[in-house]
Amino acid sequence: MMEEEELEFVEELEAVLQLTPDVQLAIEQVFPSQDPLDRADFNAVEYINTLFPTEQSLANIDEVVNKIRLKIRRLDDNIRTVVRGQTNVGQDGRQALEEAQKAIQQLFGKIKDIKDKAEKSEQMVKEITRDIKQLDHAKRHLTTSITTLNHLHMLAGGVDSLETFNFLFPCRAMTRRRQYGEVANLLQGVMNVLEHFHKYMGIPQIRQLSERVKAAQTELGQQILADFEEAFPSQGTKRPGGPSNVLRDACQVANILDPRIKQEIIKKFIKQHLSEYLVLFQENQDVAWLDKIDRRYAWIKRQLVDYEEKYGRMFPREWYMAERIAVEFCHITRTELAKIMRTRAKEIEVKLLLFAIQRTTNFEGFLAKRFSGCTLTDGTLKKLESPPASTNPFLEDEPAAEMEELAMEKGDLEQPKKPKAPDNPFHGIVSKCFEPHLYVYIESQDKNLGELIDRFVADFKAQGPPKPNTDEGGAVLPSCADLFVYYKKCMVQCSQLSTGEPMIALTTIFQKYLREYAWKILSGNLPKTTSSSGGLTISSLLKEKEGSEAAKFTLEELCLICSILSTAEYCLATTQQLEEKLKEKVDVSLTERINLTGEMDTFSTVISSSIQLLVQDLDAACDPALTAMSKMQWQNVEHVGDQSPYVTSVILHIKQNVPIIRDNLASTRKYFTQFCIKFANSFIPKFITHLFKCKPISMVGAEQLLLDTHSLKMVLLDLPSIGSQVVRKAPASYTKIVVKGMTRAEMILKVVMAPHEPLVVFVDNYIKLLTDCNTETFQKILDMKGLKRSEQSSMLELFRQRLPAPPSGPEGSSSLSLLAPTPEQESSRIRKLEKLIKKRL
Repeated sequence: MMEEEELEFVEELEAVLQLTPDVQLAIEQVFPSQDPLDRADFNAVEYINTLFPTEQSLANIDEVVNKIRLKIRRLDDNIRTVVRGQTNVGQDGRQALEEAQKAIQQLFGKIKDIKDKAEKSEQMVKEITRDIKQLDHAKRHLTTSITTLNHLHMLAGGVDSLETFNFLFPCRAMTRRRQYGEVANLLQGVMNVLEHFHKYMGIPQIRQLSERVKAAQTELGQQILADFEEAFPSQGTKRPGGPSNVLRDACQVANILDPRIKQEIIKKFIKQHLSEYLVLFQENQDVAWLDKIDRRYAWIKRQLVDYEEKYGRMFPREWYMAERIAVEFCHITRTELAKIMRTRAKEIEVKLLLFAIQRTTNFEGFLAKRFSGCTLTDGTLKKLESPPASTNPFLEDEPAAEMEELAMEKGDLEQPKKPKAPDNPFHGIVSKCFEPHLYVYIESQDKNLGELIDRFVADFKAQGPPKPNTDEGGAVLPSCADLFVYYKKCMVQCSQLSTGEPMIALTTIFQKYLREYAWKILSGNLPKTTSSSGGLTISSLLKEKEGSEAAKFTLEELCLICSILSTAEYCLATTQQLEEKLKEKVDVSLTERINLTGEMDTFSTVISSSIQLLVQDLDAACDPALTAMSKMQWQNVEHVGDQSPYVTSVILHIKQNVPIIRDNLASTRKYFTQFCIKFANSFIPKFITHLFKCKPISMVGAEQLLLDTHSLKMVLLDLPSIGSQVVRKAPASYTKIVVKGMTRAEMILKVVMAPHEPLVVFVDNYIKLLTDCNTETFQKILDMKGLKRSEQSSMLELFRQRLPAPPSGPEGSSSLSLLAPTPEQESSRIRKLEKLIKKRL
């Protein structure tokens, strides 16, 4: 009963002393301690196990108990001292609180006094400055009144003067005395003064003056329009020697009047100036067709020169009359050309269309050099921001086309190009009319590209595969450079014609012939694998004569595969750049429709197929050697010697093929690394498969196989630089694959070499070395050892029993579970220790 009461007391005490994590953290920061008794997660059982790790350590239990009692006594003294020290804390705290409250009351009183004094001071300042503010307001109002009266006097005088001029103007006898220059200055002054009276328009007199100004402006505008109609009649010829000085001053007045007057003058003058053009280049005239389009542009150039000589000084410079004439000419020309091309669409040929477009774009360039394009409205043209400088090989801003083609052929794709010049603001102002007929150009390019691909196919058949190249890497087929140079030419030419739907159509043509090039030129010329099982016999493998074996592909075929791989890699990179450049050339709204991912995937497929062919070739060359290995009588091997003949044969094939492939893929090292990795992933599993076929194996035979495996492992690790004068470290990814695969083969042979009795040791050794829980693999090991079926059945049963449970945590947890005591055993030991401590106490 006493023990139960003590346990209940301890449990109640523990429940009371449960502190929150925040409180526990604060205590640890204030009173840091390394004593396990001060830890929040203190466990009595663990603490006791620490004090008494073994039963022999219980001999010192009295000494430990005395130390604990001494510590308890010291803690009691410390607690007693602290409690006594807190006796007067409450009284001192209350006294300090009262003193603080008194100090706050005194401070509050002082603040109130200061606030009252500040309010009195503010009131005094307001009384002092009241009169000063009144004087300031009076001065401001008086100044404004005087200024307004002056403006009103100026306005009234100006309106009277304007009405006097307007009264004189209608008199036809006074026409030659019209002084528009004086009217312009007067009207400008009146308009400037009138702006000051916008807020006084509610006053009847001011509103009346404003209406009089408007009436004067209206009369002036009508008179100026009448003068221009008289000087430049809509019908008939221009009157020579017109009143240019009067009209020049009239234009200055029109600048001040309603903008509609100015627009009407400009419209009538341009219409009269271009009336002759509409007659000369009517649709039924011979000069109106595309073959004589130069005459249109020659005519407008003469008219611009004539305008500058006769009327250049009559119109204000800010009216940009010459540019307006040219822009209106372009609009008319675009409409007329579109109309005549719709009527005679069947007569449009590619050469004629390109001739007309070239002459038109040249004329647009001429306009861009002479005019700024400030008169173009937002709806006339769609101006694009100039793209940033790019390292794309398709930049057209090179000094010469030959330099571009040379850079394309050499693959110099990363050289920086100079930035693109600003866009022509007049681009497309006339040439836009040719866009609906660019299908003729697109169809022509489709036909030309088809003929180009056919020529590439014929040239390849006539010239044959490229010659072996071991110095500068695999040769890229020259046809791919020719193809992309032609693509570049078409893209630049089409982008000058249009950046809309024709560019999308051209992109579709590019995609079509990129795929055809990939399949007809690249994939279509890859050497075909034969179904015949040509190879070596077992007897030939046993003869260690160099050169007695031959690779499946010839040297020329290996070089051809490498050349096709290099060409596909070049096409892949250049196609990606082509896509980027097409997106730069096309309208922003159409960029999402430019997608050459499918074509890039096609070239990637060609690369993968080429690598796979190289791997299959070397793999097939090694197959007879592995077959010979599996058919050897390994149980009859009596002593361990040098490496076996089949190893020599494998090494010979590797030394024959790999240097050729490496030298021809020198420019594409990453794909040579892929070749090595794929070969290792293919050869090592096949080697292990043939290794399992070597049965039965004696101890000496297993040792010989282990030596052969190690030799192959060293050769595979050295595979990337085998036969090379420059030794490079193999890539880590490749080394990891070889080490992992060949180590497994070595472990298999080590298990075969181990004695199978006792059975438990053999099974545990297998699980430890191979970490393979597959019963089929274990069965193959037993077959390699040559055990009988009766022995194998018992060992298989034992193997299934010894298999570890599926790991639910880190590796090795199963082995730890076999060594660690169960929870029941642990609790039993703790209970025994508790009873022993209670007896001693």
